Amino acid sequence: MFNQYEDLVTVEELTEMLNIGKNSAYKLLSSGDIKAFRINRIWKIPRQSVTDYVLKKSQ
Repeated sequence: MFNQYEDLVTVEELTEMLNIGKNSAYKLLSSGDIKAFRINRIWKIPRQSVTDYVLKKSQ
């Protein structure tokens, strides 16, 4: 799942992966629903975190 993306994705790529808007993506990140970290002001999101989130929500 999501193999066409690099191991770390950006917020823009996250919105493409989940077909959501930027505001929704930032809510998922800041709430901790999708595990990620920040380098200065830039979010770095492990692709595996997105996969885990999708699998968890689809159960």
